[in-house]
Amino acid sequence: MWTLPNLLTLSRIVGVPVLVALLWWPNWAAGYLIGFALYALIAITDYLDGYLARAQGTVSKLGVFLDPIADKIMVAAVVLMLVANHDIGGWHLIAAMIILLREIMVSGLREFLGGIQVSVPVSKLAKWKTTLQLVALGALILGGGVPHWPWVHSVGLAALWGAAVLTLVTGWDYLRVGLKHMD
Repeated sequence: MWTLPNLLTLSRIVGVPVLVALLWWPNWAAGYLIGFALYALIAITDYLDGYLARAQGTVSKLGVFLDPIADKIMVAAVVLMLVANHDIGGWHLIAAMIILLREIMVSGLREFLGGIQVSVPVSKLAKWKTTLQLVALGALILGGGVPHWPWVHSVGLAALWGAAVLTLVTGWDYLRVGLKHMD
């Protein structure tokens, strides 16, 4: 249970409140820069925990349970902070909402399907969606730390829309599979 992959997953969950605290003040560039470093570390552990669990043959039920929760906690917290601080605003709120709503829908769908013993593996496109989403949110955090480089923020917003498009595609894929198992 207390394997290195599981500890990495738990560290992601514990790191989120620290990240939120660093992003709390929208005009504190140093907080955003430190937050970006923490965010990057959390994102790397997202990759490492799964890689190590498979490589070491220590995939556990706890890890399978906590990993998607840790991802969703981090994404939701960062999106909410960026919206609250107006780093995501205007029409870009639509992209953020698409991402958050898909995360909730897929969680509910996985819970339902798990109850009837149906597993839905993560697709390659969903992995690309996650990667683009991580890049987008990271760029938006970094943009708050380097306001004299406005292109960083623009890259983050463009990547956010790209992630939103992939979110719609992969969300539909999961829903289509799930609908086959509903009465």
